[in-house]
Amino acid sequence: MEKSQSTKPRVLSVVNQKGGVGKTTTTVNLATALAAVDKKVLIIDFDPQGNASTGLGISQNKREITSYELVLGEASVGKAIQKTAVPNLHIIPATIDLSGAEIEMVTMAKREFRLKEALSENPYNYDYILIDCPPSLGLLTINALVAADAVLIPLQCEFYALEGLSHLVKTVELVKANLNRDLSIHGIVLTMYDRRNKFTEQIENDVREYFGEKVYNSVIPRNIRMSEAPSHGKPALIYDMNCAGSKAYIKLASELLKRERALSKELEAA
Repeated sequence: MEKSQSTKPRVLSVVNQKGGVGKTTTTVNLATALAAVDKKVLIIDFDPQGNASTGLGISQNKREITSYELVLGEASVGKAIQKTAVPNLHIIPATIDLSGAEIEMVTMAKREFRLKEALSENPYNYDYILIDCPPSLGLLTINALVAADAVLIPLQCEFYALEGLSHLVKTVELVKANLNRDLSIHGIVLTMYDRRNKFTEQIENDVREYFGEKVYNSVIPRNIRMSEAPSHGKPALIYDMNCAGSKAYIKLASELLKRERALSKELEAA
Protein backbone atom coordinates (compact mmCIF):
# COMPACT_ATOMS: atom_id res chain seq x y z
CA MET A 1 0.00 0.00 0.00
CA GLU A 2 1.30 3.45 -0.91
CA LYS A 3 1.90 5.76 2.02
CA SER A 4 0.15 9.09 2.06
CA GLN A 5 2.41 11.91 0.97
CA SER A 6 1.97 13.64 4.34
CA THR A 7 3.32 10.71 6.37
CA LYS A 8 6.67 11.49 7.95
CA PRO A 9 9.36 8.81 7.73
CA ARG A 10 10.75 7.33 10.89
CA VAL A 11 14.33 8.53 11.35
CA LEU A 12 16.67 6.19 13.22
CA SER A 13 20.26 7.16 14.00
CA VAL A 14 22.67 4.25 14.36
CA VAL A 15 25.16 5.53 16.91
CA ASN A 16 28.20 4.45 18.86
CA GLN A 17 31.18 6.71 19.55
CA LYS A 18 33.50 3.70 19.39
CA GLY A 19 34.61 2.38 16.01
CA GLY A 20 34.61 -1.28 15.00
CA VAL A 21 31.40 -2.24 16.80
CA GLY A 22 29.35 -3.17 13.74
CA LYS A 23 27.63 0.18 13.34
CA THR A 24 27.85 0.40 9.55
CA THR A 25 27.22 -3.33 9.14
CA THR A 26 24.06 -2.90 11.20
CA THR A 27 22.92 0.13 9.23
CA VAL A 28 23.41 -1.51 5.83
CA ASN A 29 21.97 -4.92 6.66
CA LEU A 30 19.07 -3.68 8.75
CA ALA A 31 18.14 -1.31 5.92
CA THR A 32 18.37 -4.18 3.42
CA ALA A 33 16.16 -6.39 5.58
CA LEU A 34 13.56 -3.61 5.89
CA ALA A 35 13.67 -3.01 2.13
CA ALA A 36 13.09 -6.72 1.57
CA VAL A 37 9.69 -6.46 3.28
CA ASP A 38 8.65 -3.58 1.01
CA LYS A 39 9.67 -0.68 3.23
CA LYS A 40 11.13 2.28 1.36
CA VAL A 41 14.42 3.03 3.07
CA LEU A 42 17.02 5.78 2.77
CA ILE A 43 20.48 5.45 4.31
CA ILE A 44 22.33 8.67 5.04
CA ASP A 45 26.04 7.91 5.18
CA PHE A 46 27.09 10.47 7.80
CA ASP A 47 30.52 9.01 8.48
CA PRO A 48 33.45 10.62 6.61
CA GLN A 49 34.93 7.15 6.12
CA GLY A 50 32.04 6.44 3.75
CA ASN A 51 31.89 2.76 4.62
CA ALA A 52 28.14 2.44 4.17
CA SER A 53 28.51 3.83 0.64
CA THR A 54 31.31 1.36 -0.13
CA GLY A 55 29.32 -1.51 1.35
CA LEU A 56 26.47 -0.75 -1.03
CA GLY A 57 28.72 -0.62 -4.08
CA ILE A 58 28.83 3.17 -4.53
CA SER A 59 32.34 3.86 -5.88
CA GLN A 60 34.20 7.05 -5.01
CA ASN A 61 33.79 8.50 -8.51
CA LYS A 62 30.01 8.18 -8.22
CA ARG A 63 29.80 10.23 -5.02
CA GLU A 64 29.37 13.63 -6.67
CA ILE A 65 26.66 14.96 -4.34
CA THR A 66 27.00 13.71 -0.78
CA SER A 67 25.92 14.24 2.80
CA TYR A 68 28.54 17.01 2.96
CA GLU A 69 26.62 19.13 0.45
CA LEU A 70 23.35 18.14 2.14
CA VAL A 71 24.28 19.28 5.64
CA LEU A 72 25.84 22.53 4.40
CA GLY A 73 22.69 23.38 2.46
CA GLU A 74 24.38 23.14 -0.94
CA ALA A 75 22.13 20.29 -2.16
CA SER A 76 18.67 18.95 -1.39
CA VAL A 77 17.76 15.39 -0.42
CA GLY A 78 16.32 14.89 -3.88
CA LYS A 79 19.60 15.86 -5.54
CA ALA A 80 21.79 13.82 -3.19
CA ILE A 81 20.07 10.43 -3.16
CA GLN A 82 21.31 7.53 -5.24
CA LYS A 83 19.69 4.22 -6.02
CA THR A 84 21.45 1.06 -4.88
CA ALA A 85 21.35 -2.46 -6.26
CA VAL A 86 18.85 -3.30 -3.51
CA PRO A 87 15.22 -2.58 -4.51
CA ASN A 88 13.52 -0.01 -2.22
CA LEU A 89 16.88 1.10 -0.80
CA HIS A 90 18.51 4.47 -1.61
CA ILE A 91 21.56 6.14 -0.11
CA ILE A 92 23.04 9.59 0.31
CA PRO A 93 26.75 8.74 0.13
CA ALA A 94 29.69 10.25 2.02
CA THR A 95 33.30 11.10 1.30
CA ILE A 96 36.19 12.33 3.43
CA ASP A 97 35.01 15.88 2.66
CA LEU A 98 32.38 15.38 5.35
CA SER A 99 35.10 15.59 8.01
CA GLY A 100 35.43 19.29 7.21
CA ALA A 101 31.72 19.93 7.74
CA GLU A 102 32.06 19.99 11.52
CA ILE A 103 34.49 22.90 11.32
CA GLU A 104 32.42 24.73 8.71
CA MET A 105 29.23 24.37 10.76
CA VAL A 106 30.70 25.83 13.94
CA THR A 107 29.91 29.42 12.98
CA MET A 108 26.54 28.65 11.38
CA ALA A 109 23.22 29.58 12.95
CA LYS A 110 21.25 26.61 14.33
CA ARG A 111 24.24 24.42 13.55
CA GLU A 112 22.78 21.43 15.45
CA PHE A 113 19.67 21.48 13.24
CA ARG A 114 21.30 21.44 9.78
CA LEU A 115 20.44 17.81 9.03
CA LYS A 116 16.96 18.02 10.52
CA GLU A 117 16.14 20.98 8.30
CA ALA A 118 17.54 19.22 5.23
CA LEU A 119 15.35 16.19 5.93
CA SER A 120 12.17 18.25 6.15
CA GLU A 121 12.02 17.56 2.41
CA ASN A 122 10.98 13.96 1.74
CA PRO A 123 10.56 13.69 -2.02
CA TYR A 124 10.51 9.92 -2.24
CA ASN A 125 8.15 9.25 0.66
CA TYR A 126 10.39 6.93 2.67
CA ASP A 127 9.17 4.69 5.47
CA TYR A 128 12.54 4.74 7.23
CA ILE A 129 15.65 6.89 7.15
CA LEU A 130 18.70 5.30 8.78
CA ILE A 131 21.64 7.55 9.60
CA ASP A 132 25.05 5.88 9.87
CA CYS A 133 26.87 8.14 12.31
CA PRO A 134 30.63 8.70 12.67
CA PRO A 135 32.45 6.98 15.58
CA SER A 136 32.52 10.13 17.71
CA LEU A 137 30.14 12.40 19.60
CA GLY A 138 30.95 15.57 17.64
CA LEU A 139 28.71 17.99 15.77
CA LEU A 140 27.85 15.49 13.01
CA THR A 141 26.51 12.99 15.52
CA ILE A 142 24.65 15.74 17.39
CA ASN A 143 23.00 16.69 14.09
CA ALA A 144 21.99 13.06 13.59
CA LEU A 145 20.52 12.87 17.11
CA VAL A 146 18.58 16.11 16.63
CA ALA A 147 17.18 14.83 13.33
CA ALA A 148 16.22 11.41 14.71
CA ASP A 149 13.06 10.02 16.23
CA ALA A 150 15.05 7.31 17.95
CA VAL A 151 18.53 5.89 18.43
CA LEU A 152 19.72 2.37 17.70
CA ILE A 153 22.94 1.46 19.50
CA PRO A 154 25.14 -1.41 18.31
CA LEU A 155 27.14 -2.68 21.29
CA GLN A 156 30.15 -4.92 20.92
CA CYS A 157 30.33 -7.62 23.57
CA GLU A 158 33.48 -6.46 25.33
CA PHE A 159 34.28 -4.85 28.68
CA TYR A 160 35.14 -1.31 27.53
CA ALA A 161 31.90 -1.12 25.54
CA LEU A 162 29.88 -0.74 28.75
CA GLU A 163 31.80 2.35 29.83
CA GLY A 164 31.28 3.92 26.41
CA LEU A 165 27.59 3.04 26.48
CA SER A 166 26.97 5.00 29.68
CA HIS A 167 28.63 8.06 28.12
CA LEU A 168 26.54 7.71 24.97
CA VAL A 169 23.31 7.40 26.96
CA LYS A 170 24.17 10.62 28.82
CA THR A 171 24.69 12.37 25.48
CA VAL A 172 21.32 11.13 24.24
CA GLU A 173 19.69 12.42 27.44
CA LEU A 174 21.35 15.83 27.02
CA VAL A 175 20.15 16.11 23.41
CA LYS A 176 16.66 15.06 24.49
CA ALA A 177 16.61 17.68 27.25
CA ASN A 178 17.96 20.55 25.19
CA LEU A 179 17.52 19.96 21.45
CA ASN A 180 15.09 17.14 20.65
CA ARG A 181 12.50 16.36 23.30
CA ASP A 182 11.03 13.50 21.23
CA LEU A 183 14.30 11.54 21.04
CA SER A 184 14.29 8.04 22.53
CA ILE A 185 16.48 4.94 22.55
CA HIS A 186 14.81 2.47 20.22
CA GLY A 187 17.08 -0.33 21.29
CA ILE A 188 20.55 -1.74 21.92
CA VAL A 189 21.75 -4.56 19.68
CA LEU A 190 24.56 -6.83 20.86
CA THR A 191 27.10 -7.34 18.07
CA MET A 192 30.11 -9.63 17.51
CA TYR A 193 28.38 -12.08 19.80
CA ASP A 194 30.30 -15.28 20.53
CA ARG A 195 28.44 -17.89 22.58
CA ARG A 196 31.69 -19.79 23.20
CA ASN A 197 33.08 -16.83 25.13
CA LYS A 198 31.88 -16.68 28.75
CA PHE A 199 32.70 -12.98 28.89
CA THR A 200 30.17 -12.38 26.12
CA GLU A 201 27.50 -13.95 28.30
CA GLN A 202 28.55 -11.78 31.24
CA ILE A 203 28.33 -8.58 29.15
CA GLU A 204 24.93 -9.64 27.84
CA ASN A 205 23.62 -10.29 31.35
CA ASP A 206 24.90 -6.94 32.62
CA VAL A 207 23.42 -4.98 29.71
CA ARG A 208 20.05 -6.75 29.90
CA GLU A 209 19.88 -6.30 33.67
CA TYR A 210 20.51 -2.56 33.41
CA PHE A 211 18.61 -1.67 30.22
CA GLY A 212 15.91 -4.35 30.32
CA GLU A 213 13.57 -4.35 27.35
CA LYS A 214 15.64 -1.72 25.53
CA VAL A 215 18.03 -4.55 24.55
CA TYR A 216 16.84 -6.42 21.47
CA ASN A 217 16.40 -10.16 21.82
CA SER A 218 18.20 -10.59 18.49
CA VAL A 219 21.99 -10.71 18.73
CA ILE A 220 24.47 -10.44 15.87
CA PRO A 221 27.13 -13.18 15.88
CA ARG A 222 30.71 -12.94 14.72
CA ASN A 223 30.58 -14.13 11.13
CA ILE A 224 33.22 -14.37 8.39
CA ARG A 225 30.73 -14.02 5.53
CA MET A 226 29.54 -10.69 6.93
CA SER A 227 33.14 -9.45 7.06
CA GLU A 228 33.65 -10.40 3.41
CA ALA A 229 30.49 -8.77 2.05
CA PRO A 230 31.59 -5.06 2.07
CA SER A 231 34.64 -5.82 -0.11
CA HIS A 232 32.18 -7.05 -2.75
CA GLY A 233 30.06 -3.90 -2.44
CA LYS A 234 27.09 -5.88 -1.19
CA PRO A 235 25.12 -6.16 2.06
CA ALA A 236 25.62 -9.53 3.75
CA LEU A 237 21.96 -10.31 3.08
CA ILE A 238 22.67 -10.14 -0.65
CA TYR A 239 26.16 -11.66 -0.51
CA ASP A 240 25.05 -14.69 1.51
CA MET A 241 21.46 -14.65 2.74
CA ASN A 242 21.88 -17.99 4.52
CA CYS A 243 24.86 -17.10 6.69
CA ALA A 244 24.32 -16.72 10.44
CA GLY A 245 24.83 -12.96 10.34
CA SER A 246 22.23 -12.40 7.62
CA LYS A 247 19.68 -14.49 9.48
CA ALA A 248 20.37 -12.46 12.63
CA TYR A 249 19.72 -9.16 10.84
CA ILE A 250 16.47 -10.51 9.39
CA LYS A 251 15.38 -11.35 12.95
CA LEU A 252 16.47 -7.89 14.14
CA ALA A 253 14.41 -6.19 11.41
CA SER A 254 11.39 -8.27 12.39
CA GLU A 255 11.85 -7.32 16.04
CA LEU A 256 12.28 -3.64 15.16
CA LEU A 257 9.06 -3.62 13.12
CA LYS A 258 7.23 -5.35 15.97
CA ARG A 259 8.37 -2.59 18.34
CA GLU A 260 7.31 0.01 15.79
CA ARG A 261 3.80 -1.48 15.58
CA ALA A 262 3.53 -1.53 19.37
CA LEU A 263 4.63 2.10 19.56
CA SER A 264 2.11 3.07 16.89
CA LYS A 265 -0.69 1.44 18.88
CA GLU A 266 0.41 3.26 22.03
CA LEU A 267 0.32 6.61 20.22
CA GLU A 268 -3.11 5.87 18.78
CA ALA A 269 -4.45 4.96 22.24
CA ALA A 270 -2.95 8.07 23.88
